[in-house]
Amino acid sequence: MNKRILVACEYSGVVRDAFSNVGWDAWSCDLLPTESEQTKKEGKHIMADVRLILADSWDLMICHPPCTYITVAGNRHIPGNPDRWKKQYEAIVFAWELFSANVPHIALENPVGVLSTYIRKPNQIIQPYEFGHSESKKTCLWLKNLPELKPTNILKLPECGYWDNQTEGGQNKIMHNGKWLAFNDPLTAHLRSKTYTGIAHAMAEQWSQYLMKQ
Repeated sequence: MNKRILVACEYSGVVRDAFSNVGWDAWSCDLLPTESEQTKKEGKHIMADVRLILADSWDLMICHPPCTYITVAGNRHIPGNPDRWKKQYEAIVFAWELFSANVPHIALENPVGVLSTYIRKPNQIIQPYEFGHSESKKTCLWLKNLPELKPTNILKLPECGYWDNQTEGGQNKIMHNGKWLAFNDPLTAHLRSKTYTGIAHAMAEQWSQYLMKQ
């Protein structure tokens, strides 16, 4: 394919590897080292501030800016907390720097949050259960010169009335090494930030086909 993609703010390698597997010259960049054995083997992970390489002739960029300070859930901590407001402002500016980069095709993903107000409404909101995962996690996509993703395998809600990553009360939960993590465990946010493989594969297949026709 000979096209280059930058997956910004990704340490898992899930999206990067999905594009690499369909022929892209795929690179990930994050302040953390990659956790993907495939990415380590191929050596296409850059540990740096992604803004330093935005001008390096990318055909496509998929970005996952940190969401800690810009989700709806995080907004309740803003009033009376100037330091947190400052961090939210910095997070919004960082997301805008990514989305406004001089890259012809861009997808920015984030949970429901303030970017809908400060950037614009997302092009679409997707769920893991639309791509073969029995879990719920609303994910917004802001798209630049890319089509909306089409669901690949829509699952129905289990008979118990809640998804595998939720408690009966609707709170998020996640299992690691056979144990349920507390919602405020730092590892919970780390694991939940990873892109679901079904969504990554849909991005790689659908957007590759779209760009090949351009």
